[in-house]
Amino acid sequence: MRTEAYGTGSGPVSGFLDNPVVGMAPWIVFSLLVGPGRFEIAVGIALAAAVTLVVVSRLVNRGSSWKLLEVADVVFFAALTVIGALASEGTLRWLETYAGEVANITLAVIAFGSMAVRMPFTIQYAREQVDPALWHTPAFVRTNYVITAVWGLAFLVAAVAGAYGDLVLHNPDNIWTGWIIQILAIVAALRFTVWYPDVVRARAAREAAGQGPEPLRLARLLLPLAGLLVPIGIAVLVFDGNVWWLGVALIVAGGLLTKALQSQN
Repeated sequence: MRTEAYGTGSGPVSGFLDNPVVGMAPWIVFSLLVGPGRFEIAVGIALAAAVTLVVVSRLVNRGSSWKLLEVADVVFFAALTVIGALASEGTLRWLETYAGEVANITLAVIAFGSMAVRMPFTIQYAREQVDPALWHTPAFVRTNYVITAVWGLAFLVAAVAGAYGDLVLHNPDNIWTGWIIQILAIVAALRFTVWYPDVVRARAAREAAGQGPEPLRLARLLLPLAGLLVPIGIAVLVFDGNVWWLGVALIVAGGLLTKALQSQN
């Protein structure tokens, strides 16, 4: 839990800004919005979001440190804005097609690169929410390595899905490669970011009490993902009628899985 003693600010806004997911928001928005005819608006929204987050963070958390992701947000999208303004028509078409993959690959490089230099990017946010005495403990460091790696994998999955849609299917707006797979990868990483620290804390508490390891409670991790199957099934029915049976199957499976997981939660 965040406390005023350890953080640089207090309140819901400060807690919101100290979440690494916030730093990734401009990238997520951009990778989902960009496409044919949408490059300028996607990069404009992403840059505006990046600058707004930096300004609000400095105003709310005056003592907070600059974070790798914040700097990367502004630099990356400012550079894309300039490139887009100066680009030829052919370059602009290339950006409209592949900029989403470029953004996802860049984020994956940031994630794995930060691990390679022994500073997983999530640790900068986590340090502002915990007692400094915990900063260098093995459990705290390992937790941030694991969460950062999961985010890196999520963005790799999104990049591969987008590339498959562009290069193989020749359809950047394919509902599966352009939307469903990428959204599922991001939501899975989001949920893992919330779930895994609780698992680590529960495990440490049981060890301190001399108790045996507690079985992993995967229901809390999987429940939001199961819930997504219903709207995905509806989307398939609406936008991809050729596989209507898959849409129906996803709706039924989502409902049954959600009910089963809720009973275990």
